[in-house]
Amino acid sequence: MKVVDVDKLRTLVEPVVAGLGYELVDLEWKRETGSWVLRLFIDRPGSAPAPGKPDGVSLEDCAIVSRQLSATLDVADEITVGYSLEVSSPGVDRPLRKEADFARFVGQKAKIKTRRPIPEPGAPATAEATRRNFSGRLLGVEGGSVRIDVGDREYRVPLDAVEKANLVYEF
Repeated sequence: MKVVDVDKLRTLVEPVVAGLGYELVDLEWKRETGSWVLRLFIDRPGSAPAPGKPDGVSLEDCAIVSRQLSATLDVADEITVGYSLEVSSPGVDRPLRKEADFARFVGQKAKIKTRRPIPEPGAPATAEATRRNFSGRLLGVEGGSVRIDVGDREYRVPLDAVEKANLVYEF
């Protein structure tokens, strides 16, 4: 049972987070160990951190956002069941959702999983000449596609085909 409209929550939460000077990276509404959890991942907007460095969101940043959102969510009364609010950094394996995310992290390693197979560059369109999983260095975003270098070749992955993508921490 999904007791809230996640899109409505995102619409409510995003301007509050932005107004505090942060970016809403992701929002999850999940049932965990018998209770509901609203989990938000925030980041600082702007330039990407250096490869291998954390994103810079502190515990105090999360507390500030949590306090403001608690009040906003109570007033809006969109959630009619008991729940826990968690606010955290997106971590070293930060999800990539928007075109701006891919552009922001050009030069860094990422994993991309697609909803549908993507043809190999220059290969005939056969099932054997496609793939859905990519791991490599982000090269940029052009014409609605993410460019990723997987080592032996460059792929153009349409943004609308991306099912899941995240940064890969380099030790």
